[in-house]
Amino acid sequence: MDHIRRLAHFRNETAAFEKAIARAIAEAGGGPVPLVPSCPGWSASDLLGHLGAVHRFVGRILRDRLSEAPDHTDLTIFGIPEDPAVRAAWPKPGTEPNRGPVPDALTEWFAQGARQLEDHFRELGPDVPVWTWSPDAAEHTSGFWLRMQTIELAVHRWDAESATGTPGPVDAEIAADAVPQTFEAMAPFRRAVAGAPAGAGERYRFRRTDGPGVWTVTFSGEQVTVEHGATDPVDVEAAGTASDLMLFLWRRIPATALAVSGAADLLPHYFTLVPPV
Repeated sequence: MDHIRRLAHFRNETAAFEKAIARAIAEAGGGPVPLVPSCPGWSASDLLGHLGAVHRFVGRILRDRLSEAPDHTDLTIFGIPEDPAVRAAWPKPGTEPNRGPVPDALTEWFAQGARQLEDHFRELGPDVPVWTWSPDAAEHTSGFWLRMQTIELAVHRWDAESATGTPGPVDAEIAADAVPQTFEAMAPFRRAVAGAPAGAGERYRFRRTDGPGVWTVTFSGEQVTVEHGATDPVDVEAAGTASDLMLFLWRRIPATALAVSGAADLLPHYFTLVPPV
């Protein structure tokens, strides 16, 4: 997917996320905003604050062309405003979900940050060198962040919609881009951060059913190898739409949503090899 297409998806997913949050606030009618079933311990307000902070964090990296990891203890990099109402609504991990009310200042702050981030992406293009968390030095670019943030927006749009009803699927083009990104970038990163156990040669195949896409993932020692279109034997295969494969890999839907063949009991083991962080 090229830079222009990703920019369009980023803009569309931003609008859809804002619409879902606005619906959650409106349905609350001034009472407690709903919880987000797919993000245990979070409310719609927490989700809004979290994603807004991520956008400010990435925006600072792009704006300042940072070549090293920013200081995560410096809370100013997350752009949290001084407005007491926003501070009161801020997500506080390890505490009860913030059920609101959600101040207008918080939704306005999110909208401003998302627009600023889109402007940075448009201004820089995909090839400006910046720091990223990817273990692949070739992905230390502004384009990595646009790809990652478009995927994250789509996931959290799905989360936000799940707070008030049945969420819509992820756009097939985004999802088909997200599946290999999960194996190529996120899996090595998560394994390193979490100290995941060494692979013992486990082979997984993920097959898309609504378009082209077959990905075979092998865990051998500390290595994660991804093959596109392979047909040789694997331990377990999971098939589904691009959206369902992506949402499964992001732990949003269960394995029962996919068509599984082979050693089905090995599929949950994937998340031991690639733990959440």
